[in-house]
Amino acid sequence: MRPLAIFDIDGTLVDSRASIFQAATEAARALGLPEPDYDRVRRIVGLSLPEALATLEPGLTPPELDRFVEGFRQCFHRLYAEGHEEPLYPGANDLLRRLHRDGWRLSLATGQNRKGVARNLARQGWADLFVSSHCAEDGPGKPHPAMLHAALSAAACEPNSAIMIGDTTYDIVMALNAGVRPQGVAWGFHTPDEQIAAGAPHVAVDFTDLEAALDRFAARAFA
Repeated sequence: MRPLAIFDIDGTLVDSRASIFQAATEAARALGLPEPDYDRVRRIVGLSLPEALATLEPGLTPPELDRFVEGFRQCFHRLYAEGHEEPLYPGANDLLRRLHRDGWRLSLATGQNRKGVARNLARQGWADLFVSSHCAEDGPGKPHPAMLHAALSAAACEPNSAIMIGDTTYDIVMALNAGVRPQGVAWGFHTPDEQIAAGAPHVAVDFTDLEAALDRFAARAFA
């Protein structure tokens, strides 16, 4: 059985740090809330958007939270209408293509909505690389294991043949909840120490380190 690599998007493959912080800041300002600092915003990334913003501002009423979510989305809509696209981290595309070429099966598990997933799958032929994609709109969001259960089912893969690559504690805990090996990365939203505390056995410092970790996983899983 070929191994399955399940990737998070934001903070793992795509550098969305600036745009997410901008959207949270603009949405807070429009609602008359104090502008959040980056450290508060980075900690909520990985959750579904309503849950993330409710965590950021827990005192909001349901109508206020709805307006906060809509303001966040409207900022992204404007950015995309102006031609903005979050850049890939250097090395991300090369790694995905190398894994695909070498017979790995690939999947996505993200806190984005389905529209965001579709936008990313339109990048550089990505739709041809992934067996499946799973997002917070499909059911329970991270760290619930539902997305990983769906990815395993779509690939007809056992948990011990799969590895979840992400940059947040929610990715790590989701993997552990699903019986899938977690693999952290150091360049996204949550720090290596935060990921290790959540249970990550290893946090890659760059894509070369990540590639080596995936090769070790494949060697162990299929020895």
